[in-house]
Amino acid sequence: MTELTISGRDLRLSDLLGYEQQRPRLMLSDDARQRMEVSVAAVQRAVKADHPRYGINTGFGAFANKQISSSQVEELQYNLVRSHAAGVGEPLAAPLVRRLMLLKANNLAAGHSGIRPQVVETLLALLNEDVLPIIPARGSVGASGDLAPLAHLALALIGEGEAHLGERVLIGHDVLTKANCEPVTLAAKEGLALLNGTQASAALAATGLEQADRLLATSILGGALTVDALAGSFAPFDKRIHKARGLIGQQRVATLFRHLLTESDIHAGHADCDRVQDPYSVRCMPQVLGAVWDTLRHAAQVLAAECNGVSDNPLIFGDDVISGGNFHAAPLAFICDFAAIAVAEIGNMSERRTDLLVRRINPGLTMFLTDEPGLESGMMIAHVTAAALCSENRTLAHPASVDNIPTSAGQEDHVSMAPWAGFKLLDMCANTARILAIELLAGALALDEQAPANTTPELQQLYHQIRDRVPRVRGDHRLDGEIAAITRWVDNGNPFALLPDGATGILDGLE
Repeated sequence: MTELTISGRDLRLSDLLGYEQQRPRLMLSDDARQRMEVSVAAVQRAVKADHPRYGINTGFGAFANKQISSSQVEELQYNLVRSHAAGVGEPLAAPLVRRLMLLKANNLAAGHSGIRPQVVETLLALLNEDVLPIIPARGSVGASGDLAPLAHLALALIGEGEAHLGERVLIGHDVLTKANCEPVTLAAKEGLALLNGTQASAALAATGLEQADRLLATSILGGALTVDALAGSFAPFDKRIHKARGLIGQQRVATLFRHLLTESDIHAGHADCDRVQDPYSVRCMPQVLGAVWDTLRHAAQVLAAECNGVSDNPLIFGDDVISGGNFHAAPLAFICDFAAIAVAEIGNMSERRTDLLVRRINPGLTMFLTDEPGLESGMMIAHVTAAALCSENRTLAHPASVDNIPTSAGQEDHVSMAPWAGFKLLDMCANTARILAIELLAGALALDEQAPANTTPELQQLYHQIRDRVPRVRGDHRLDGEIAAITRWVDNGNPFALLPDGATGILDGLE
């Protein structure tokens, strides 16, 4: 088993995204332990000094001005955890919980939170044994941190929460027993340190980025397949066009299209076609999908920084206890909203290309890709399904980050809504995977209709991947199972294997 050392400074975005598959054994670094002990000593001195320090010996939110006696500072932390465990809805999925916990442990390991190393070691022990706290999905506005979700995490650490171990539900002390740990006894500031932070928002954003990257890869493959299936022009992918504009994403995407659009019987057979230009959804793919690439690259850069960013409050610097606002998840809300717009555009363009495939832009195809037009409906209603999903995406693409509902009696008067931005993004990714699956199925049928003329060798690999999962069936038949099969292929990341170097490159250099 591989190992991953948590130091608060060295967690890479690739470590976070790869944790679900690799599941390395986690351990806390010695230097992180030393930094944490220094910050704990600073908190203890602050308690003894008996001067008001937010979160150490004061109330929270609108109660920030109410000082708490030194004899009640530990009770204050327990009250905080219990009162903030107000999440509702279905639990977060296991991969999201694992990423949340990994981010939280690394955040605390930075040594600015005044929390003891054994608290983080308990968190890592739960992860190592895959004992996953049950965290209701809804209840955070993304400032002051993801309070409700993280409170449910903290409950598990103190022996008052619930967790999953596989399909088994553990309650109370059993949660910690299965990880060979004792319940954490909260000291001054430790409850607040566990609750304050953006880890739920960041886990959602990272998962959305991961899924959006798969969709970008799939859209390039599906788009290239559609270009050739429509007997479209390869000229719009000429390197000189994209170099002239100078946008990085556009050039990266155009390069991938040129890798896929090489020697094709279909293309050669239409060399003297009188069609002057293809519609925008075909001709402008490098420009639009290039903009998607740039958007996802920006999101990846923000998340790479957030992996080691400290989002607790207040923060400890030597003997200074400084209250600020790093818990505000606006950076994560923004990138989720930006990515949502980009994902909506992936789906919008794909639906338009499916429409071109089924309405006979290429005279070598039949209407709706049927064997007997009129008697059969072919892909008619599959395209309608794509349109329905696009409509959902357009509504969901409305940015969450521009919304605001002041909380805590106006003390927390501007919140990020980052968790909702993340949940919307995940829903849109699920819709878009199905939209792209429909285009891939239509593209494969369009190639079938033009046999024995072949597409490019690179796209033949894609065609065979589709047909391995969905053999061609003549005549009208149910399409739901076929859409589901190709959607699973997309969701599992298989499209990356058909691209050069196995990826789109949005994570390149982000170490």
